[in-house]
Amino acid sequence: MEKEVIVRFAPSPTGYLHIGGARTAIYNWLFAKKTGGRLILRIEDTDAERSTEESIQGIVDGLKWLGVTWDEDPYFQSKFIQEHIDAAQRLLESGHAYKCFCTKEELDQKREQARKEKGAIKYDGTCRNLTPEKIAVKEKSNLPYIIRLKVPNGEGAVSFRDEVYGLIEKKYKDIEDFVIVRSNGQPLYVLSNAVDDIRDGITHVIRGQDGLANTPKQLLIYNALGADVPKFAHMSLTLDSKKAKISKRRHGEIVAVHFYRERGFLPWAFVNFLVLLGWSTPESQQIFSKEELIDAFSLKGINKANSVFDVRKDDPKFFTDPKAISINAHYLRNLPVEEIEPYVKAEFEKAGIWDPEFEGEKHNWFLNTIDLIRNRFNFTTDFVTLGSAYFSDDFPIDPKALKKNILKHEGLKEWFPVLADRLEALQDFTMEETENVVRDMADEYEIKAGILINGARAAVTGQAVGPGIFDVLLAVGQDRVVERLRKAVTFFE
Repeated sequence: MEKEVIVRFAPSPTGYLHIGGARTAIYNWLFAKKTGGRLILRIEDTDAERSTEESIQGIVDGLKWLGVTWDEDPYFQSKFIQEHIDAAQRLLESGHAYKCFCTKEELDQKREQARKEKGAIKYDGTCRNLTPEKIAVKEKSNLPYIIRLKVPNGEGAVSFRDEVYGLIEKKYKDIEDFVIVRSNGQPLYVLSNAVDDIRDGITHVIRGQDGLANTPKQLLIYNALGADVPKFAHMSLTLDSKKAKISKRRHGEIVAVHFYRERGFLPWAFVNFLVLLGWSTPESQQIFSKEELIDAFSLKGINKANSVFDVRKDDPKFFTDPKAISINAHYLRNLPVEEIEPYVKAEFEKAGIWDPEFEGEKHNWFLNTIDLIRNRFNFTTDFVTLGSAYFSDDFPIDPKALKKNILKHEGLKEWFPVLADRLEALQDFTMEETENVVRDMADEYEIKAGILINGARAAVTGQAVGPGIFDVLLAVGQDRVVERLRKAVTFFE
């Protein structure tokens, strides 16, 4: 019987959930869904000084927003420190590890000497073969010690086949007897991570390329503990447009998941974008439903080449990767309007312009208006900024629209009140009737209809572009259109 697939996402709660961590979580989640396996969320919180409750909650909230679900309650690595210490003790007893009493000063001197001699800067094994008697003497003197794993001698090597990079080999002679427990008794990540994976029965480790360097050491720990070795798949790095690695320290909040949530990205659109940072199908498909992506996902699709996330910190309009914006716009414009309604509502509530009637008597109008105006929008926040005139009487006027479509035509000072009167007089405020009024008036005054149309658009919505003007007039409503046209003459003052 084939073994159940068990994967894990194991973030350190030392800050917000960033796009690199989110991408790792998404790949693990997709692989678990594709194989019918399980995803474990393990919070690696053993760094007590840097781990915070706020960071933990930020990670959980970020994953929930993305729709990444896990199959058991989150594990906290700090709860299992005693298991890690016990594993180190077993390694000591089996002869796979040893106590090292070398002081920091002695180790620094050894490294400096190696530099001078241009040799390998690695531990020379001074304490590797101490006799039990010598160890007892040092322990009796209460000398502090660390615990090192005993790397096999000889010409052999640690090797494994990475699901992305193929055969990886590291010769024993190039690996020093590395530390697994500090002198204060604190297990190091390389030990804790391996012990946790063994306990949790992890079958596949899917993580960033920066974990590749630790893998040979962890394999030595697996072997020393007599445990089954999982399969590894290391994802390529994500770089910015200047080919620098994306990082919290370098790029700040702009690489945080919550940054994109607050700026109007739809969760699945952002998942879709992140998946494509380092993964592809043979057909180079770009847009996926959840079911399509789960069905298409495989470790073979992970690319070896680094991906580029085009961070644009200094561009407030296109603050991030154009591809991310394009994918978000696609979903915003093509999803059933009922699916984006909750996100639009959230933006309205945040802006303080939500009207309970939008879920009551005005619900159909609300959905129809969202559907009408979304085709030019990229973000859910656009409904509050660019689309606020449809839902509130307090809306901004685009200075360019004001100058080009209103102030450029002095005659509008006279024509706006006339147009308002004629629209107010309509018994049936329909597309056909409003269009007849506008075009008949243009003929009467011997002006281009576009002057009235563009002027009315700017006066009624504050924008220079949008849906068809007669759709706009119906959506805004007769009374508000009339009021705004009359008020528009004040722009000339």
